[in-house]
Amino acid sequence: MKPLTLRALPLLVAAVFCFAACGDDDTADTSTTTPTDTSAATTTASAAPASTIVTTPQNMMVVTHKVTDFDKWLASYEAHDSLRLANGIHSYVIGRSTKDPNTVLVATKVEDIDKAKAFAKNPALKQAMQKGGVVGTPKIEFSTMTWQDTGMASTDLRSRSTFTVKEWARWQHSFDSSRQSGYDNGLAVRSYGHDADDDHKVTVVTAVLDSAKAATYWKSDMLKQRRALSGAGEANRFIFRVVKRY
Repeated sequence: MKPLTLRALPLLVAAVFCFAACGDDDTADTSTTTPTDTSAATTTASAAPASTIVTTPQNMMVVTHKVTDFDKWLASYEAHDSLRLANGIHSYVIGRSTKDPNTVLVATKVEDIDKAKAFAKNPALKQAMQKGGVVGTPKIEFSTMTWQDTGMASTDLRSRSTFTVKEWARWQHSFDSSRQSGYDNGLAVRSYGHDADDDHKVTVVTAVLDSAKAATYWKSDMLKQRRALSGAGEANRFIFRVVKRY
């Protein structure tokens, strides 16, 4: 083989460069990615927030009652946690009415609705309530929440609305499609669902972001029209502030 002349050398270099540049696209992308590009891609991927929306149905027992002394009642309530756990009932949220701080809402998650219903009729529960200072007849409700936002809200103020609907699917579709309107009027949906035995009885819990806007919205003709279109009746609202989470 004859040695390369100086005149042929540039042609050889050009040929080698062309061969390297004409490889497949994946190889080209990988070879030109710098450490800075890789870091940026990793940061973007890890920064994507996890969804806080839960659509797996969650059975719940919600008890609303009046107490003589909230602090005394809370100490008694927590002292009987083992009794609830033995029946598959887990403490979730405690709230106090904005109108009467001694009117308390207790929301619990339940593993088995039938077992929880039996527990609600247990004389031991009634005795524990009386010992804690519960007065009057407690209101006990069992529901299946079908949609929840488990992310933290900017406020602890909540509205729990209960009402009847003509048809669950019709109401749900209408409610989901108009949710932004509620948000624009100071309300952010936290959860909704229906009675454990009757999907015509609906419960909606919202975070009250702006009390003045929300109060006006609740009285508005626009909301009345939406209720009529969705087949929903007049709502019974309980406004409370979350004071403890478990």
